[in-house]
Amino acid sequence: MGLRLLFLTQTFPRFSSDTSGPFIRDLAKGLVALGDSVTVLTPHAAGVRERWKDDGVEVISFRYAPEKFEQLGYSRSLRADEKIKARAALVAPAYLLGAGRALRTIVGARGFDLIHAHWIVPNGLVAGPLRKRVPIAIGLHGSDVFLAERPVVRRWVGRALKQTSLLTGCSPELVERICALGFPEERSVVIPYGVDSKSFSPNVSSRTNWRQKLGISDVSEIVLTVGRMVSKKGFDVLLEALPEVLEECPNAHFIMAGGGDLLDSLRRQTKPWRERVHLPGPVLRDTLPDLFRAADLFVLPAVHDSKGNVDGLPNVILEAMASGLPVVSSDISGIPLAVDDGVEGLLIPEKNSMRLATALKQLLGNPGLRSEMGRAARAKVERSLTWSAIAARYHAAYESALLSDQVIQKNF
Repeated sequence: MGLRLLFLTQTFPRFSSDTSGPFIRDLAKGLVALGDSVTVLTPHAAGVRERWKDDGVEVISFRYAPEKFEQLGYSRSLRADEKIKARAALVAPAYLLGAGRALRTIVGARGFDLIHAHWIVPNGLVAGPLRKRVPIAIGLHGSDVFLAERPVVRRWVGRALKQTSLLTGCSPELVERICALGFPEERSVVIPYGVDSKSFSPNVSSRTNWRQKLGISDVSEIVLTVGRMVSKKGFDVLLEALPEVLEECPNAHFIMAGGGDLLDSLRRQTKPWRERVHLPGPVLRDTLPDLFRAADLFVLPAVHDSKGNVDGLPNVILEAMASGLPVVSSDISGIPLAVDDGVEGLLIPEKNSMRLATALKQLLGNPGLRSEMGRAARAKVERSLTWSAIAARYHAAYESALLSDQVIQKNF
């Protein structure tokens, strides 16, 4: 018999091509395919329905403020992922109250085996008080760890951790940082994200779609990066490497796709290379696979930003690998869980633009190496990073945590 699971999250795809939290939806779908039932509780926002079904996953939204004041979730809470936006901070107490009320209501009306609160701040704080009714798991994803370490919320985080049966994270660093706040390491597990290997896959026939849209010739070599334009993605490091790479690789073009707080600034800074550096802005999820297919290699020089915030494991790296692209990225956080240096790509020290330029030039100058690494990347995805494989690891972690809970309760 499958588990009855309740996900509490502040972001979930609002429509099929939405790029907000697709990994939460994909994990939920993977668990449903295994025989579990998953209900997702997510905040309301403009355009979000009250409830709907998403391939067997039940999704319910809750209200916590008038619509014009709904500022939490869906990548709206932080400015460049470094600072809480003022309006988000003001509405945070209302979110905690509204999410808590919605959680108590649904738990009281139905039976669940486990609540998985995604993002320790805010949702771990919300779920903790229900521990006497349902076991709690907390999922770490990146910015929530940065927030959890702030002195103003650390006491509440400590209380939530005392009520937590299982801590999951997509990066060893994220888990270690929360365990340092007082959570037992033996009750934590590191599980990388997965990727939809059917949607993201090599397809030569789709290679020209984005090239034609951006005016890039079929014989040019494309270096692609995708992500929200925020500091921790390391786009400033990429800008430092650009002049050298563009000068020494005259056939290279760069596509920097995504929206965010730094987009306008990046457009201004790349203006001198406008014919070879393309910033198309946000890309809907249903057009994203063809963007990867247009590229020859993928780069994301992720960093710890000035506030210590860092990604766990950027989904775009997995999507690039599934698309058969070699990856150039930083050797930090959860990235080495997916990319072995010299096998599926090249890993460099963070914030090192010289090493980044060297790695990019090495792959741009060696099509055979690119193909070899791209094949290895696709093979690794098919071997261990599909959502079915990752969901099975989550299911096993849930069952182990529930069994441990039963033993502890029996002893007491």
